[in-house]
Amino acid sequence: MIDAEGFRANVGIILCNHEKHLLWARRIGQNAWQFPQGGIRKNETPEAALYRELREEVGLQEQHVEIIGMTHEWLRYHLPRQLIRRDRQPLCIGQKQRWFLLRLLGEDHDVCLDTSQQPEFDHWRWVDYWHPLNEVVDFKREVYASALKELAPLLFPNT
Repeated sequence: MIDAEGFRANVGIILCNHEKHLLWARRIGQNAWQFPQGGIRKNETPEAALYRELREEVGLQEQHVEIIGMTHEWLRYHLPRQLIRRDRQPLCIGQKQRWFLLRLLGEDHDVCLDTSQQPEFDHWRWVDYWHPLNEVVDFKREVYASALKELAPLLFPNT
């Protein structure tokens, strides 16, 4: 769903383990790392999109995770000019995202990157909470920083 301003509605997924490390995934065939994320379909709630994307991208079911929190507002980023598909209507100039912080209730072996016909990722690892800001592509860095900053008190209440 693309809104009137040209932003595609999307969910971002920050998944932590019991050690408060985050799942960090490499896009298939690239040296590009990111959190799982995906579009919200028409008539789909952000929470429903979260569970669908979680299943499609990392093979986890609803019972494998618990929702710890969600960003209060939509966080937006613009796509670089070379990534904007000007031949498509409506024109999408970026993403607006609701970010969810989840805790893994299952085990590492529950993560499976090849459950869909077109996998997004070919490798994943656990990283320290702020590590993604060092590796994420530049145009997403500000949104990642905003989401991590807003959600950090839920994992680290005394900081």
